[in-house]
Amino acid sequence: MAPRRSALAALVVAMLALPASAQESASARDLERGRQLFALCTQCHLADGGGSRLALAPAIAGLPQWYVVAQLQKFRAGYRGQHFDDIAGMRMRPMSIALASDADVTAVAAYVESLAPIVPSPVLEGGDATKGQTLYAPCAACHAPDGSGNQAVFGPPLTHTSDWYLLTQLANFRAGVRGTKPGDTSGALMRPMSMTLADEQAMRDVIAYITTLAK
Repeated sequence: MAPRRSALAALVVAMLALPASAQESASARDLERGRQLFALCTQCHLADGGGSRLALAPAIAGLPQWYVVAQLQKFRAGYRGQHFDDIAGMRMRPMSIALASDADVTAVAAYVESLAPIVPSPVLEGGDATKGQTLYAPCAACHAPDGSGNQAVFGPPLTHTSDWYLLTQLANFRAGVRGTKPGDTSGALMRPMSMTLADEQAMRDVIAYITTLAK
């Protein structure tokens, strides 16, 4: 009986080891699938995820998977990209719909996260980082004092985001172009925060400060 018990024990150990091994293989496959899907995204966001202002595409390299998934699903659901004043969003929505399944969304988001973060070159002028530091104080609750983000409150990192894109999105939130769709919970939280910034100068100031946090 002993040999049978030994064989059975070995079989059990092998079976218990399978899920972890299979999971690792699945993760590798998902990342490869994400790389393939990202080929479509490179037309605007570039192969390294560094983005292109001319294409209205921000830097996205290294963004956390949870945030990329959330935004892609917002585009797919119509929470973003349906307002006529959001030209970039309207271009992005059909791209998100081109992803055939939630699994594809997850895979491409995982690949984006795997890309080395890039610090985009600043293009905005006229911002006062000293004033911006004061204005940033309320933002720190969700985006963290160092701009690294906070998943628990759906606050994405800001430090590797194109400054022109930050200005566009703050203006969109203030104008109601973004964050007003029923069901867009995190957007609804951001909209009143954007309205604490009195004008475009205040937005430029806070963005100038965020730029100093990039590493």
